[in-house]
Amino acid sequence: MNQTDIKAEVDSNGFAIREGVLSLDEVAKLLFSLEKIGQDGAVRKRGGIFAIRNLLDVSSEVRNIAHSPAVRGLVEPILGSEFFPVRGILFDKIPDANWKVPWHQDVTIAVQDKVEAEGFGSWSVKADVLHVQPPASILECMLSVRLHLDDCGEKNGALRVIPGSHNRGRIPEDQIQYIRKISPEAVCNVKTGGALLMRPLLLHASSPSRIPEHRRVVHIDFAASSLPFGMKWFSELAPTAV
Repeated sequence: MNQTDIKAEVDSNGFAIREGVLSLDEVAKLLFSLEKIGQDGAVRKRGGIFAIRNLLDVSSEVRNIAHSPAVRGLVEPILGSEFFPVRGILFDKIPDANWKVPWHQDVTIAVQDKVEAEGFGSWSVKADVLHVQPPASILECMLSVRLHLDDCGEKNGALRVIPGSHNRGRIPEDQIQYIRKISPEAVCNVKTGGALLMRPLLLHASSPSRIPEHRRVVHIDFAASSLPFGMKWFSELAPTAV
């Protein structure tokens, strides 16, 4: 992999796709481990898991993947060598949980404690974990890696993005549709074992799946620095042994 190319691609477009990051054997092992996770941290509907938050806390396999040479080779050219994972989530689209995601930026992070500080707001709790919207300067120094455990194309809800929109900083909600109308979009088709790298502030959306198949994605957020004002990433807690 040409490290200069992947950094230039992410800097310019806000995203990059790399196939073959995980082998099919690694994908199978990861899927098996995710199936073993119980109700803790999972949302189930009619027996099927379609969202698991706090993956770094409940899955040693996901933690290992986040620190693996393959993933490090993707993230290090962009964030430098001192990066670390700060959040992991599993997304799936199944017939009973098949949703549309409107155009948005990822603007929240998971933290340990509430600290009233300038630029931090809109506090919320998701799956028993405290979340906050930080200043754009923090989000601009992060990278998300979406590892695809199934083929993902237009028919089953592939991510759609607005290239370069991450360079606009935090975009007010009333401006998102205008930017959407004047900007071309790209569809992020990714094969099983491939990865989509994206900046959190990249405008993105996805449509419901049109086929009755899984679209499982392990989404891992990475950062390369501590938080200000004594605030701590949630991932800095000791993980649950699994």
